Amino acid sequence: MTTQHTKTATRREGNATYEDGDRGQQRGMAGQESSMRPTTQTPEQKTNSNYQKKKNMRGNWEKGLMSIAYVLAFLCIQGLAGAIVMVGTTMTGGNETMTTGTAMTTGTETGTAMTSTATQTMITMVLFSVLTVVVFVWARWFRPTADYLRSRPWTVVAWSTVAALGAIAPSMFGQELLPEWPDWIQRIIDETEQQFALLMQQRGGYFVVALLAPLVEEMVFRGAVLRTLLDWQPCRRWLMIGLSALLFAAAHLNPGQMPHAFVIGLLLGWMYSRTESIVPGVVFHWANNTAAYLLFVAYPDPSIELRDLFGGSVGRELAAVGFSLCILLPALYQLDQNMKKASGHD
Repeated sequence: MTTQHTKTATRREGNATYEDGDRGQQRGMAGQESSMRPTTQTPEQKTNSNYQKKKNMRGNWEKGLMSIAYVLAFLCIQGLAGAIVMVGTTMTGGNETMTTGTAMTTGTETGTAMTSTATQTMITMVLFSVLTVVVFVWARWFRPTADYLRSRPWTVVAWSTVAALGAIAPSMFGQELLPEWPDWIQRIIDETEQQFALLMQQRGGYFVVALLAPLVEEMVFRGAVLRTLLDWQPCRRWLMIGLSALLFAAAHLNPGQMPHAFVIGLLLGWMYSRTESIVPGVVFHWANNTAAYLLFVAYPDPSIELRDLFGGSVGRELAAVGFSLCILLPALYQLDQNMKKASGHD
């Protein structure tokens, strides 16, 4: 009887264990079904979810539009600086001197008028640069930081300079390949080149062209415009770089400079996206503008072409372009190998 009783008890325990396991399996299946079942949201939750989606979408579009707003602010500050200088010149009687000098045909008075115009241009550029830096930093559109300089990027700085020097001859050659502009566009180009030439002749011309201009333009178009575009669409890096280069070219307001500015904008945008710093771009920009300044000092004619530097020889011109590419391409390779963010990541 004891054995029989033991067998019966064991059988009952086995059945109980089986039933418990069966219940656990049923509860697990029920849990899976409930997790697969679509969760129902209350009307209030749906409203909050839709509001959040619209808010995120609106925030993303605002970032894209802000990049255009930065360019418009840049142009407005430039116009404001020109207006301030013009009013100041009129109030001090400088405008009358300019008009008289233009009307007369004597060389001395014409030279005085040209000098006055060049001085106005230089004062306008300095005022415009200072106002732009103040406004963009004060509004926190551009946030200066020394983090990248603390990483000691001297190799990148050196190769940025080499790349700028290697890009000069190909850039000039590319300018020569452009088709002839309509007369009204050519007049704009000629007037811009004449103002540039007058500015270069001034004692502070190098300071404005080679130091102030690179700093301000990199701060606006890479430090503010491109940074915002990359925040807006981080997965479309090259599209954003292209858009920033297009805005950079358009802001020059000179059709003759736009193709060159667009290509250089692509290069500068690539450098910023790899480093998250305007330092390499400022160095490249400085070296490029310094070379342009030295070229003007040696050959004051603003309409000079690359071929003219080699006595009109096409063969020598092509050889110069090829030699420059042998400098530019290795420099770009070295930049690609060495450029990193301040955090140490590519």
